[in-house]
Amino acid sequence: MSKYGSVLGLESMRALLDRLDNPQDELKFIHISGTNGKGSVLAYLSTILKNAGYCTGRYSSPALFSYRERIQVNDEKIEKDSLAKHITTISHVVEDMRREKEPIPTVFEIETALAFMYFKEKKCDIVVLETGMGGALDATNVVNTTILEVVTPIGMDHMKELGNTLEKIARQKAGIIKENTRVVTAAQKKEARDVLKQVCAERKCFFREVDPSCFEDIHYGWDCQSFSYKKWKNVRISLAGKFQIQNAALALEAVEQLREEGFLLSEKQIYDGMFDTKWKGRFTVISREPVILLDGAHNPQAAQALRESLEMYFGDRKIYYVFGMFEDKDYNKVIEITAPLAQHIVTVETPHNPRALSAEQLKQKVELVNPSVEVSASIEDAIGKSLDLMGKEDILVVFGSLSFLQLAEKAVEERGKKDE
Repeated sequence: MSKYGSVLGLESMRALLDRLDNPQDELKFIHISGTNGKGSVLAYLSTILKNAGYCTGRYSSPALFSYRERIQVNDEKIEKDSLAKHITTISHVVEDMRREKEPIPTVFEIETALAFMYFKEKKCDIVVLETGMGGALDATNVVNTTILEVVTPIGMDHMKELGNTLEKIARQKAGIIKENTRVVTAAQKKEARDVLKQVCAERKCFFREVDPSCFEDIHYGWDCQSFSYKKWKNVRISLAGKFQIQNAALALEAVEQLREEGFLLSEKQIYDGMFDTKWKGRFTVISREPVILLDGAHNPQAAQALRESLEMYFGDRKIYYVFGMFEDKDYNKVIEITAPLAQHIVTVETPHNPRALSAEQLKQKVELVNPSVEVSASIEDAIGKSLDLMGKEDILVVFGSLSFLQLAEKAVEERGKKDE
């Protein structure tokens, strides 16, 4: 196993599932790959399908607030008893594999197999499945019963594993596309679009891309946003962030294809599902006085989306950051994009993670762009330092890694209790 808990390749995943009687073969999937926006699109589609009465599984990563939130059916986390039962079954199988000197599955492969077992047990009508890393060699790509593939915007991330050009990364992301299926994609840069169209042509797939020229009546806001896209008029969404309009349109394109596949989704169920969708950790406001928001931006594309949203919503207000990154991310580019906006920045190290960049190293990089930066020993301390400096009209943004957002939310709650 690598220090990332995943290894690209499907051999050990297939061997594990064979011993578990291949639960994935009895399910239908919507498979989502891409660089940014996968979780949001998964949330839109899952909510719409659940609202329409379908037993809907969802598998996403990473977990923000509870390990069990990664595996859900109809918005309910996997029960502790079910988790324990399935992990016990898998542990016996893995022990057999170890004894027989077969390759041992990684943590991510075990979690993915567990999800398939649970979704089969719950008799899910459909599973919305998010890739972990890449696509072609991702553990989720053992599924053969996909009815729809969805590709969110592709950008430069996981370059060590996926390749150092947009074309190479796109080819990995396109690896989830199966023969004679339907594929919908966000508006992509030319290099990525060309790869996706080529793969779809080779595999005889229907191809549809979000058309940016079809947006009308866009109204941005961090409480509620609305837009019209093609035949869909005045679609209201609760997720904040300028980029969510694009994610929502991609979800609508996917819904159209599900209808073509025979899913009964009424216009009311679709409109209501779009508005009802919640997805924590993506431009999520957790306090109003002062405004405090959490965002998982951890690569240049997500950082640019975060910056655009901050400038649009809060362009005339002072912005403070609590900021942490993993060492295998393009933190220099993220800093270059985001740091100029900040009044002051407190750097932190993601706790208990071998991939974490130290707060001191991050500070040294940040001060090349913005000299108003200091180190903090913990997330709690960083939140406290920032709030002590801020006025009621100022904005605090906690971002850079999804991994510490739960700690940040808890620190804000504790601070609120002290101030009462």
